[in-house]
Formats: sequence, structure tokens, C-alpha cells
Amino acid sequence: MKMLERFRAPKNLVLDDARAGDKPLRDDDGGKLKNGAIKERERALTAELTGQSAQLQEKLYAAREHKLLLILQGMDTSGKDGTVSALFSQINPMGLRATAFAAPTVREKSRDYLWRVHAHVPGNGEIAIFNRSHYEDVLVPRVLGDIDGKEIKRRYGHIRDFERMLHETGTTVMKVFLHISKDEQRERLQARLDDPEKHWKFDPADLTAREKWDDYRHAYQDAIEATDADHAPWYIVPADSKTHRNLIVAHLLLETLQGMKLDWPAPKADLSKVRID
Repeated sequence: MKMLERFRAPKNLVLDDARAGDKPLRDDDGGKLKNGAIKERERALTAELTGQSAQLQEKLYAAREHKLLLILQGMDTSGKDGTVSALFSQINPMGLRATAFAAPTVREKSRDYLWRVHAHVPGNGEIAIFNRSHYEDVLVPRVLGDIDGKEIKRRYGHIRDFERMLHETGTTVMKVFLHISKDEQRERLQARLDDPEKHWKFDPADLTAREKWDDYRHAYQDAIEATDADHAPWYIVPADSKTHRNLIVAHLLLETLQGMKLDWPAPKADLSKVRID
């Protein structure tokens, strides 16, 4: 089974903590290696896969006919930044754009909520990464009680239309939910507090969001169920293990690029008789 099929969001999705700790690719190996050796092997395999993706990205950038949008969502500390670092370090930055969506500014709030998002979608030949995305404009106001059920459904409709429009105009849309458990989040938040060099990563607002863990989990379940589509699929990646998470997403990225049937562009002229003096 291809990874794109294996990790596709199932019907009646339940984001329970137990599944966040799953390591299905390790199970495939039969568990023969010790944990430290397993992590090193996963890092090596991830580097190998991302190298293959980098080669395909060169074709994507050269041909300027296709575009890819990768959306990363997940609870705080689920590893969105880490996933970007692990998967795209080998890719030509000329054809890559990453955007992290924070809380909307006053200027952004004065417009429709998709206005700030649409400006960052990929152009021909580009891979664009959304670290958080337009989904935040449903998830957060829903949990905070700023929008009602009618508005939530309306925004899901907007998002479905938006992503369908992107697909119909040549964008391959890939949506990944990094599924972390509440216990693992506690350990990662504590690690940020314990290490002065990681204090910059700690935001007290993360603790406020953590208090609403169940509310966010249910909001994510509903958002994924409402917006999963063959042209804009959701993939659920267990994220308690950083190396295993990165390996799964590396597989998903490579298979997605392979499915785009990329090739080098034809030369602009007959080069067979060209000689360089």
C-alpha cells in the first residue's frame, strides 16, 4: 500500500492520544533495532527520501508548469517547524516559500479571512509550505466561541471552494495533520522551559490553548472531516516520535511529487548544432 493511501484521513476520524504514539513504519521493520539505532536509521532514510524529492523539485522549478501547496497543521509543539527543517534542507530555495500564519493583524482582520492566505499560495514551479493556515480561522474562533455553528459551516464551505479553485488552476494540495498526544506536548513544553536556549520558543499562550485540549481536538476532527477531498486530501501523521514523523511526511511528499508526473522542459531551440567557441 502506498503511503498516501496508508495515512489518508479515515472516515469517522478519532484523534485519540494512543494513535499519536503509533510507529507503523517501525512495526514494518519488525522492531529488530534498539531505539537509538532506529532513530539514526529513520534520519538516514528521511535524508534519502528528501534527496529524491529535491531532484523532482528541480524539474518542478525548471518546467514552471505545476505547483504544490503543503499545509501543516497540529497542536502546539507537534513539530511543524521541525518537519519543514527536516524535509526541505536539500531543496533549492529559489523554488520554495514557507509562510507561518500567526494571529491576524488589524489590517488582515479588516478583510475576509482568506485574503492574507491567498497571497501566499504557490506560483508555477513553486512549492509553498503553510505552517498553520486558513484552518486557524475556523479552529481558533470556534474554540474561543467567537463564531457560531452556522458560521463554522459557512467557513468550511469557503475553504472547500478555495481549495477546489486551487486544484482546478493547477495546484496540488497536500494537507498534513501532525498528531501529538497531550503527554508528549507536556514534555516538549517542559523541555523549552528547562533549556534557556529554547526559552524563545515558549509562549505562555500555549498553556492557555492546552487547557482547551479536548476542544481543539474535536475542532480538528470536524475540520478534517468537513474538508477532506480527493483533490485536497488530509493525511494523519503520528507525531510523538520526531524522527518517525519526519520519515512519514518525507514518504508522503515524495509520493505526491512522483504523482505529479514531472519532467524536464523541452529546450527553447534545437541545441544539437550549438557549439561554444
